[in-house]
Amino acid sequence: MRPDAKVEKVYLYPKPVDFRKSIDGLAALVELDIKVAVFDPVLFVFLNRPRNRVKILYWERNGFCLWLKRLESERFKTSPDCSDEAIVLTVQELNWLLDGFDLWRNCATVRIKF
Repeated sequence: MRPDAKVEKVYLYPKPVDFRKSIDGLAALVELDIKVAVFDPVLFVFLNRPRNRVKILYWERNGFCLWLKRLESERFKTSPDCSDEAIVLTVQELNWLLDGFDLWRNCATVRIKF
């Protein structure tokens, strides 16, 4: 199950994140670097250095939620732009990213068969 789609924006954090960080550490990154209130109806997306894991942080009614997805052999495709600004995505673009679509080259990656 994916995070609820009733959000105003999706922010993709521009740099790889140490995934030992949990809710408090990721919320601090949001406040310091993205400068957006963590209690807004927004999804904050973080990737690790190898880009095989994604964490999504969001506030839901009375507490934080942290969602994680780990890819077994593929990598999440990210922007070639190395700016320090967070990338604003739509919910549809986030879903495409989670499905393995390369948003910056407009093509899908190879699907894993089990």
